[in-house]
Amino acid sequence: MYNYQKSYRYFAQVADDIKDIAIPELEALGAKNTHSAYRGIYFTADKEALYKINFNTRLINRVLAPIKSFSCHSDQYLYKTALKIKWDDFLKTTDTFAVFATVSHSTIKHSKFAALRLKDAIADSFRENVGSRPSVDTREPDVWVNLHIENDEAIISIDTSGGSLHRRGYRRRSVQAPMVETLAAAIINYSDWDEITPLHDPFCGSGTLLCEAYLKASKMPASFLRKKFGFEQLPDFDPTLWEKVKNESLAKVKKHPVDIISGSDISLQAVKAATYNCSLIDPDGLITLKRRDIFKTENLENKTIICNPPYGIRINNEDDLGGFFKDLGDFLKQRCKGSNAFIYFGERKYIKNIGLKASWKKELSNGGLDGRLVKYELY
Repeated sequence: MYNYQKSYRYFAQVADDIKDIAIPELEALGAKNTHSAYRGIYFTADKEALYKINFNTRLINRVLAPIKSFSCHSDQYLYKTALKIKWDDFLKTTDTFAVFATVSHSTIKHSKFAALRLKDAIADSFRENVGSRPSVDTREPDVWVNLHIENDEAIISIDTSGGSLHRRGYRRRSVQAPMVETLAAAIINYSDWDEITPLHDPFCGSGTLLCEAYLKASKMPASFLRKKFGFEQLPDFDPTLWEKVKNESLAKVKKHPVDIISGSDISLQAVKAATYNCSLIDPDGLITLKRRDIFKTENLENKTIICNPPYGIRINNEDDLGGFFKDLGDFLKQRCKGSNAFIYFGERKYIKNIGLKASWKKELSNGGLDGRLVKYELY
């Protein structure tokens, strides 16, 4: 038996700054004994909860199932230990695989070297026992193998998600510097949007915030477009149970009212991209999109405004940003009475330019940017 089969314990990779909402989400989906750790959450789950978490989570990046843990003081020992694992329990020779490694405070210094040694062990194991070996595919492998070595303690895991769950499948068209889907889902969560008050994003870009709002409001599983999951490669995978989980999750989906979720952008390219992306999850066109300059908008009163305004990466002339955010603050103050605005600042230095008193600020990173989500109550 492998480690996860003995302990039912898994590791969910998730951004540290959203664990306060990721733990309750995991528990609502059936996880038990949750425990926060660096860049993730340990939890126990039966098969049904594992499938349910992967299919429904909006905040977790991936779920790892540990198969082997051991002390690892050299690359030779890593190779010899990995060679003994029955890799044909997880892979066929016609499948593809990839190894991703992280290494810290250990005798093996480089993660790419550690990944290479584990890859060699997997390939050689197949050559010795089967006579041929599966191919490596680092983009869309059938099996993602994870190696983590810290203080010379190694854990080899199978990625039960089959690649990062932030890739929902709806963002087929994009604009510059799009927001990570899990971050967008977290922002919708932190807004406490009641799903009744009209929600508007005046800088919609490729529509990520709108899509995440729609998925939440309609109770659509976040990964409903995903074609396969890593847990389908586990030796104890139960296809009947997976079909049951999938059907039960999809049965909870509800139709959302028209015109409750809307977005706009000054860029025609952005509106076209957002329209296409939204259509993949909203075939009925319930999300409303228009090309519009926010400063030429009459008003956005009595709404929930959620947006990620352009910042350095998305506007060519950074000198204009201070004035842009001042104008945005004036617009919110003068034309958005009765609304709550949740603004994500990719560059927190511009918060002062907006000239409004914040109700609260929340640290949220986005692709290495030290961002802030700020709430403004507009009277």
